[in-house]
Amino acid sequence: MAPQQLFRALVSAQWVAEALRARAGPSLQLLDASWYLPKLGRDARREFEEHHIAGAAFFDLDQCSDRTSPYDHMMPSATQFADYVGSLGVGTATHVVVYDASDQGLYSAPRVWWMFRAFGHRTVSMLDGGLRHWQHLGLPLSSGKSQHAHAEFHAQLDPAFLKTFEDIKENLMARTFQVVDARAAGRYRGTEPEPREGIEPGHIPGTVNMPFTDFLTTEGLEKSPEEIGRMFQEKKVDLSRPLVATCGSGVTACHVALGAYLCGKPDVAVYDGSWVEWYMRAQPEEVLSEGRGKTL
Repeated sequence: MAPQQLFRALVSAQWVAEALRARAGPSLQLLDASWYLPKLGRDARREFEEHHIAGAAFFDLDQCSDRTSPYDHMMPSATQFADYVGSLGVGTATHVVVYDASDQGLYSAPRVWWMFRAFGHRTVSMLDGGLRHWQHLGLPLSSGKSQHAHAEFHAQLDPAFLKTFEDIKENLMARTFQVVDARAAGRYRGTEPEPREGIEPGHIPGTVNMPFTDFLTTEGLEKSPEEIGRMFQEKKVDLSRPLVATCGSGVTACHVALGAYLCGKPDVAVYDGSWVEWYMRAQPEEVLSEGRGKTL
């Protein structure tokens, strides 16, 4: 599939600013999907209420998840997702633009972009550079809590977007798909700690490491499809073959899905449980690490 056939994954700050001024064409809803690891000590909702792009709603990644799972922010049911995004003013005909306020430019927003696509909503984009770039350009901000009229949203999960522990385990021998891990190199190798207590660093056998930050420029913007394509080539990842993304808990893995999408590959699945689930359920020999690894 050629890139021009895909719905635009990225929109510029200038485009969003103009669309908000014009309020023309199909309905547009901005979602602030900021989410941070607890060790950063940042309160995403409080920060949203202090400053956000006018008209945006706050998308709580933890709230819109399977709260019964022992793993963090696993995918909710289609009904839960439809009810939640409907409460944020997102309808079936809405063009959704997601951003976050991370220091990287984009951090958690690709996860929400990917979730919408997994539930069948294709008119979803991300604000390139996130709130960081928006502020760098001196564009206006708003404050306070947001309220939105409930919209009717229909969701149906496409199972092709998800991989399970069993899928990954079977692939250790079958090698029917490639797996790319988006965590930092130290966590992948097992030399730097994992952020979740009780989880040792390391990686799934046969995976390739492409830290999510490598997809971004120093300004926090997404690299060009040409640059990203070369990154995949250098890692010997064949975009003509099936590809699955993983990370710590299924958030930054979506940067791999985004990067491949920009190169014309829209069918990257995500291992939703990612490293936390793998470490908790895998056998010790299935945890590769230069550090402690896993012992019985």
